[in-house]
Amino acid sequence: MDAGYECSPVTKSQSRAPLHTKTSKDNLDRFIPNRSAMDFDYAHYMLTVSKTGKENPIATSPSREAYRKRLADSLDMNRTRILAFRNKPPTPSETVSTDCSSSIRCSEPVKSRRYIPQTSERTLDAPDLVDDYYLNLLDWGSTNVLAIALANTVYLWDASHGNTSELVTVDDDTGPVTSVKWAPDGRHISVGLNNSDVQLWDSASNKLLRTLRGCHQSRVGSLDWNNHILTTGGMDGQIVNNDVRIRSHIVETYSGHHQEVCGLKWSASGQQLASGGNDNLLHIWDRSMSSVNSRTQWLHRLEEHTAAVKALAWCPFQANLLASGGGGGDKCIKFWNTHTGSCLNSVDTGSQVCALLWNKSERELLSSHGFTQNQLTLWKYPSMVKMAELTGHTSRVLFMAQSPDGCTVASAAGDETLRLWNVFGSPEVAAKANARKAVTEPFAHLNRIR
Repeated sequence: MDAGYECSPVTKSQSRAPLHTKTSKDNLDRFIPNRSAMDFDYAHYMLTVSKTGKENPIATSPSREAYRKRLADSLDMNRTRILAFRNKPPTPSETVSTDCSSSIRCSEPVKSRRYIPQTSERTLDAPDLVDDYYLNLLDWGSTNVLAIALANTVYLWDASHGNTSELVTVDDDTGPVTSVKWAPDGRHISVGLNNSDVQLWDSASNKLLRTLRGCHQSRVGSLDWNNHILTTGGMDGQIVNNDVRIRSHIVETYSGHHQEVCGLKWSASGQQLASGGNDNLLHIWDRSMSSVNSRTQWLHRLEEHTAAVKALAWCPFQANLLASGGGGGDKCIKFWNTHTGSCLNSVDTGSQVCALLWNKSERELLSSHGFTQNQLTLWKYPSMVKMAELTGHTSRVLFMAQSPDGCTVASAAGDETLRLWNVFGSPEVAAKANARKAVTEPFAHLNRIR
């Protein structure tokens, strides 16, 4: 929150001290000469005598001229000014300002440095959390409910009331759960499984609405929604767009990765998709280039990372800016112009980059890391100066999720704990309102499609 102070307008009575004794200078004026302050004898001399030698100089000896100059200096006769004026207005007092503009500036708020707590607000147990870099087991929905997958079970934690409930426990034949992702409405949630199936659940009624099959050959480790399109990424390297409104749900397929797809993120506009894989590749896909009858060609194929690319985050204040993070053999955060495919900057973080989140109201980026510190690092963008390092986890911080108001961040690590951090300061009302906009119409069809 901004902190500031206000200055009262300066009045006429404040500009003068009461019962002030005037000095002789107060009788002088800058433009009208003051007779009482003038030397009339000197003025007469200057007007009648001293001017005689200037237009018609009289020849004199050098010694006489030198004597005349010394005499004039001694008697202060070298003055050239006759009239007496006030030279300059008095210097304003430092404690009282007579400038209207300075009063306006005083009323402007002065932004204070935000306090960033160095410890987590809350720590929750997360037993049986799978310690796997390539999975995505944590997500925070728009209705302020946190979903986390622990082995074969998906749990829901209501951040508003602190209540915990179990959504689903799958069989060993289909589990463990390999990914979870809330739909934009904050009610429906997709669950990726180890056997390649994807389930769609209604969290309000704890009802399984649909199971998507045939998308992949093996586990589904990454998910993301684009309105009614659920995009899935598998260990088989395939990316599939599923329209959940229709029975034949597979509408587009993206092929470009040779190994597991571990990162998927749609841009805010829904026009571009970023995908990262265990093959060290980052792809940018454009929906305008999608093809129903054939495999879609990527817009950009980016090969600068030297390890798996899981951490992806689209910038909230610049639509074509994407941040990506590399694994243990890379350790870099890279920034991309997704229109041109150019790398804008690369920062070596010194450790495995597991997840990335942008601050919704400030130009800041949060990253989570593995060995050796297992920390969360807050960066100032674009300078990439470290603002804070948050420690507490004793194993790599694999997953992060951001609350709908943009204020709190949840982190889950291989140490089987879930921690809540108040790292992004006070939320903005506009961001909170936008995050809670429900998109319910596409999901009305789910109850009719089985």
